[in-house]
Order: sequence, then C-alpha cells, then structure tokens
Amino acid sequence: MDMPIDMQHQAMGYDRTATMFSPEGHLLQVEYAEKMVRLGSASIGMTCSDGVFILADKRIKDKLIVENSANKIYEIDSHIIASSAGMVSDARVLIERAQLIAQQNRITYDSPIEPELVIKDISNIKQQFTQYGGARPFGVSLMIAGIKDKKPELYTSDITGNYFAYHANSIGENDEKIKEKLRERHSPELNIKKGVKIALDIFKEIQEKNFNLDQFELAYIKGEEGKIKRVVGDGLKDFIK
Repeated sequence: MDMPIDMQHQAMGYDRTATMFSPEGHLLQVEYAEKMVRLGSASIGMTCSDGVFILADKRIKDKLIVENSANKIYEIDSHIIASSAGMVSDARVLIERAQLIAQQNRITYDSPIEPELVIKDISNIKQQFTQYGGARPFGVSLMIAGIKDKKPELYTSDITGNYFAYHANSIGENDEKIKEKLRERHSPELNIKKGVKIALDIFKEIQEKNFNLDQFELAYIKGEEGKIKRVVGDGLKDFIK
C-alpha cells in the first residue's frame, strides 16, 4: 500500500525546517502554522460608512481568569487596533513590535502612522521567518484596523507574510464559513452599529448553542473622531436592537 503524501513528506524530512520546499512546492512548516491559526478563536473586521470595527470572540470560559487580562483586541496607537488568531504568545511579540513602530513614527515625524505601514512591517517580519533557518514561522494571523485621513482601513496578514486590504474579513476558527456570509451581507453603506449586528448574527449562526454574548469584545473607531472605543458584555446588547 502506498504511503499518503503527507506521511511521505514527514518521513523524508520536508517538514523539519521552514526553509525546505517539498517536491510539490510546499513549505510544510508554514502550512502547519496555517492550520494552527484556524484553531484560534475568530475575529471579524469590517469597514463601514462611519468607521471601522473588530469584533472578537475571546473564548475564555474559565471563571478563575480575570476578564480584563484576556483581551483579544489590542491598541496599536490611538487610531489603530489589532486582533489575532493562532498562538497568542506569538501575537504578543508582533503586537509589541507594531506598537513600537507606531510610537517611533510619532517621535520621528510628529504624526500618526498609517495603518498600512504597520501591517507591512509586521508582514516583513513574518516573511523572514519562512526564509531563514533556526526558527519556526509565527503561528498567528493578524488583523489590523485603523483610520487614515478620516477614512477606515482594514488589513490582514497571513502566515507567509502576505497582506491585503479588505472591506470585511475574518480570521481564526470557521473563517471560510464566516467569509461566505460576509460576502452576502456586507455593504459599503453599513454604519458601525448595523455592521456589528451583522457580525454578531453571523457568530450566532456559526456557533449556534455555544453562542454567548459575554464572550465577545468589540473595538471600533469612527472616522470623524479617530479614537478607539471598547464595548464588552451587556454593552453589546445595544448593537443587537
């Protein structure tokens, strides 16, 4: 009986380093990291007519954990937020790098950094870890949302270091199912309140009986204000009405 392709790859050592291509042109360590991202809790990001938001499932069910210590959405600068899917410890390293370059930009140029410059820098770091030996790829995807010239922007960086701008996107568990529903329901005319309601409805449809509003965290930035606002728990009920 012939051995399955992935078992052949493992037996021949193609998955022992991120720098070795398999005969089919795959970087197996990178593909393993991509699988890890899909095990992480999901986030939905969306640009709207009046701003941008990220809604994240914190997926923290242990009552012993202090709730405020388990935030899923991070502040990069006063006008930029980010969420991750995958290995949280890997995300922390990249988030701290993003915060650093945002502050360096303010000190050097006396102006807020553009969201795309942040995601580009992070993506360059992630790409390096698919090219050089001695380290594994970052097991995390990052979603970054922000305001540039009062206009909303949303970017996502994958394991390989590629990044794209999106009108709406999802990372983490069930991301493909969520994206299908976003393609059907997203519209540029949506405001933040309606967009968040759509995102919550999608999570409710996907998670079914496991859906719990208290497990979600929302952060949004309005284009005119350019400041981050956070909503958790009962505060999200206002967006369901």
